[in-house]
Amino acid sequence: MRAADLYRLRRIVDGGHGARIVVDGRACLNFCANDYLGLAGDPRLAAAARGALEQGTGSGAAALVSGYNREHAALEEELADFLRRPRALLFSSGWAANLGVLRALLGREDLLIADELNHASLIDGGRLSGARYVRAAHAQVADFARALEAAPADAGCLRLIATDSVFSMDGDLAPLPALSGLAARHGAALMVDDAHGFGVLGAGGRGALEACGAEADILMTGFGKALGTAGAAIVGSETLIEYLIQRARTWVFSTAPPPALAAATRAALALVRADEGAERRARLRGLIARFRAGAAQLGLPLSDSETAIQPLVLGEAARALAVSRALYERGYWVAAIRPPTVPAGTSRLRITLSAGHAEAEVDGLLAALAAALASP
Repeated sequence: MRAADLYRLRRIVDGGHGARIVVDGRACLNFCANDYLGLAGDPRLAAAARGALEQGTGSGAAALVSGYNREHAALEEELADFLRRPRALLFSSGWAANLGVLRALLGREDLLIADELNHASLIDGGRLSGARYVRAAHAQVADFARALEAAPADAGCLRLIATDSVFSMDGDLAPLPALSGLAARHGAALMVDDAHGFGVLGAGGRGALEACGAEADILMTGFGKALGTAGAAIVGSETLIEYLIQRARTWVFSTAPPPALAAATRAALALVRADEGAERRARLRGLIARFRAGAAQLGLPLSDSETAIQPLVLGEAARALAVSRALYERGYWVAAIRPPTVPAGTSRLRITLSAGHAEAEVDGLLAALAAALASP
């Protein structure tokens, strides 16, 4: 792994994790986090968490035992109301949510059709479910359709389409309206992982489904990106949520998240819903446009993405590491993404923008990128 430039190291961050961080002792502008709205370091979230901490730290048990706090219940109710769905169920992470849903709903007689570039949690959940697993070519609706047509509906069997909404390494969007229509026509269900769309996309920040006017049977929303906290929720029908309460092993057998974390997430959700959330989304859109326009002027070969994720594919791992190091020396933190996270030969800088960045900081990154790429 070392010889192939694929060995991974952790970097120590001192203090907060916002647009400006200290990495291994060096002050940097952070252009690789998922803090899209700049809420991870917002003092109002910390204040909400501190208020709940007055009552204690951990939840002490799984939700079905004694760990289900009033803060958890309130967050679930507020999420369901915001997303205009009947119910929501909190999970400790997006990974736990995806794994729990797929293992609970699918069995050997069922069919899962999944985009080949889905997040690892959807891949692992699908494999562990025991269902027949079909990988569809990335964002190719015809490939999903062929898989459905090759497996006619059987009584009592579930056919489920699963996809990310925003693909985390490329920043592109799934064809959700087409997939939603396809599922409806074939009597299949659609599950959407909206971790990178929730809070950011759509006029009200409700995510990718709102942005494109599509529907899904199962929606996963993550809190560790735009909301600046941690955890996730599955949102859907009354029957879905009640079933998961009975059968989702990653929920049933996990200690409930700390109430203070739910309190901080409630504060973040309130900001997303308010005028301030709309202002932050507008600011982010402006920075994305500014970055892409500047990159075009400099001839930087960005991937085709209109989201806050702006990948710069460099090819070999050594090249990506070298450019990342050059940026670090100039005060910009952009981690290199290498296989197996991305396919061989597509190592990249996964540049991400935040409403917490200033225009001058984006311009500075562009200049630093141009200088780093010009280096031998």
